[in-house]
Amino acid sequence: MKVKDKVCVVTGAAGGIGEAIARRYAQEGARGVIVADMDAGRLDKVAKDIGALAVAGDIGKEAEVKRLIAEAEKKFGEIDVFFSNAGIGRGGHEDATDKDWADSWAIHVMAHVYAARALVPQMLKRGEGYLLNTASAAGLLASMGSAPYGVTKHAGVALAEHLSIQYGDRGIRVSVLCPQAVDTNMLRMAGATAASVDGVLNTEAVAQSVIEAMDEERFLILPHAEVKDYMARKLDRDRWLRGMRRLRDKTGEGQGKRA
Repeated sequence: MKVKDKVCVVTGAAGGIGEAIARRYAQEGARGVIVADMDAGRLDKVAKDIGALAVAGDIGKEAEVKRLIAEAEKKFGEIDVFFSNAGIGRGGHEDATDKDWADSWAIHVMAHVYAARALVPQMLKRGEGYLLNTASAAGLLASMGSAPYGVTKHAGVALAEHLSIQYGDRGIRVSVLCPQAVDTNMLRMAGATAASVDGVLNTEAVAQSVIEAMDEERFLILPHAEVKDYMARKLDRDRWLRGMRRLRDKTGEGQGKRA
């Protein structure tokens, strides 16, 4: 799919990957770009810069996703591309708070579900549409520093696979973005340790990967090429787990109070 003349929604677009994607969609000639985020101030600035429609809200709530879609359709008509990108970083292992688990689940999984519920019926009627979700390499491999993050990102990948299986031959394209370290506020807040072993990409490079994947209608978007090799190593699960424990010990990531 080419973005030119398409109506594209991007969540988590007040900064980081979402902002870069929204800007790139505008540069590619999208007919309409709709940006969403909880940070209304930063979101408005992005929208003004690229001539987009800003819709502030919490996409972890289904009513807010429905409102976002309704406002987008009112302004530009039917949505061609929905990029469910918003994410949060909460630390901790199984002892993380129930709220951190619930918030991670809402943003990393249910937000994608809510978008699909609202958009799949109309996309099926048209016989076309594109759903993109941002997960993480953590959704394919592991997140040593955060169980809520890693577990819900795995679920996000599984949901994207399900949507592709169900609707991929009925005109709906599905892609899932799984980067490692990207130069965003989330990474800086977490601290770039083991996550940046293979280098930290800038958001523009990630946006380029997305455009290329959409052109090819490729399911898995891996801005860090190394991730494909790591996935292959994970086929020998016991060996891979031993290696991850060694990496944990080497970097100290994820040990915290359990060290």
